[in-house]
Amino acid sequence: MKKIVILLGGLLLIANPLKAQNQPDQNQDDPSINGQFETIIRKSTNYRQAGKRYEVVRLIELEALRKNILDSISTSNSNITRLRATIAENETAISSLNTKLDETTKNLNQLTEEKDSMSFFGIMVSKGTYKLIVWSVIFGLLAFLLFFIYRFKNSNFLTQQAKSALADVEGEFEQHRRRSLEREQKISRELQDEINKNKKGA
Repeated sequence: MKKIVILLGGLLLIANPLKAQNQPDQNQDDPSINGQFETIIRKSTNYRQAGKRYEVVRLIELEALRKNILDSISTSNSNITRLRATIAENETAISSLNTKLDETTKNLNQLTEEKDSMSFFGIMVSKGTYKLIVWSVIFGLLAFLLFFIYRFKNSNFLTQQAKSALADVEGEFEQHRRRSLEREQKISRELQDEINKNKKGA
């Protein structure tokens, strides 16, 4: 009997109360494990022996309480197993989602890099670098164009100067040729006059 009382006390300390679906009224016993213990204690009789108090309970009620406790433990174990399976499924789903998130983040970073990059002669460069290269090429070509325009204008100016100098030289040459022709004609006339005079004197 002492062992039964100790067992009841231990079960009372370690048992977790189950929530009742309906609030028990004053005429109805509490269906929870704790309520069942209190009912057994309330319905028990007691006596004293050697200065110690003992409680006497009905065996059928104690068996019913044991069955209810075992049922509760079985239900709790089933719930624990179900919850562990749910946790394992959730962990698998979370792991899969994390993998997909990593892949999505990687793809997003790649798309962002491709969006912010341009292909220049098969090499991926950032848009800033690409713009810098393009504008450098444009300014380089513009500088070459300005240089060639300057060279062309300078060459054209020199050509015009050369043409002007050639025209001057040609004018001077024409004048010199005309004067030479006039001198030749004058000398020829003078020679002819001398020949005519010599003929007359002979």
